[in-house]
Amino acid sequence: MADDRRAPEGDAPHDRRGGLRHAPEDIEVSRQLPDTEQTRAPAYRLAFADEDFIQRDELRPVRLQLELLKTELLMSEAGVDSTVVLFGGARIPTPEAPARSEALGRLAPYYDEARDFARRMTERSLAHGGRDFVICTGGGPGVMEAGNRGAAEAGGKSIGLSIVLPHEQAPNPYVTPDLCFNFHYFGIRKMHFLMRARAIAVFPGGFGTLDETFEALTLIQTGRMEQVPVLLFGEAWWRRVVNFEALAESGTISADDLALFRFVETAAQAVEAIDGWPGAGEKRHAIPGR
Repeated sequence: MADDRRAPEGDAPHDRRGGLRHAPEDIEVSRQLPDTEQTRAPAYRLAFADEDFIQRDELRPVRLQLELLKTELLMSEAGVDSTVVLFGGARIPTPEAPARSEALGRLAPYYDEARDFARRMTERSLAHGGRDFVICTGGGPGVMEAGNRGAAEAGGKSIGLSIVLPHEQAPNPYVTPDLCFNFHYFGIRKMHFLMRARAIAVFPGGFGTLDETFEALTLIQTGRMEQVPVLLFGEAWWRRVVNFEALAESGTISADDLALFRFVETAAQAVEAIDGWPGAGEKRHAIPGR
């Protein structure tokens, strides 16, 4: 049956705030009050418009909630239903740019693989309405830039979840501006990486990349998160950095846990793996070996 509850065409949408006075109105009125000793006092400021008050240690729970809620609301309003997350090193250069070291230069091909992978997944997203499989990165340079760049070249939107760091520059220029977020809390940022994730592609990187990767694997391993494809680009690099088999042989993880991720070398292999991933969308109900 058709839904006849919609407003007639041409009518303004219903204001859920009702007839109560709106916060922006009171902020504007408070700016026009007479300048007196009382109105200048910090205590007289509206609590939600008082930056000094919001930044107090006691208000940390409120700030955590705001960081979670702002990004959630704007992603929902932008029509982002699911994402493909790219993790990887900020120092990986484009193949054309000079590398900081010979070792980083050998990793430069992963920039193009990340770019190609993001382009392929964005083309797939656009073919199905553009709400699913939206590329999501950390918004910075290196692999993150490659991911946002590939999405932009395919004509799609992409997300950048930046974090305030002492040395950090502006977000890369390929992030969709309305989906370019900035975080103070690492924990909330990592939640947004995974809340909509339908696949996770991980390229060579440093401590941050390893942290994000193992947190995702832990959530999947323990059934706290649905299984999604976890694709590690560059098997030789990963096997030099992490001895996964040694973890299983020592009994600290189960041999079954080694199936939670897969090594790939190219964007084409990654897309193929996503299409045939066993158990995708399901949660584990037991932890093997426990």
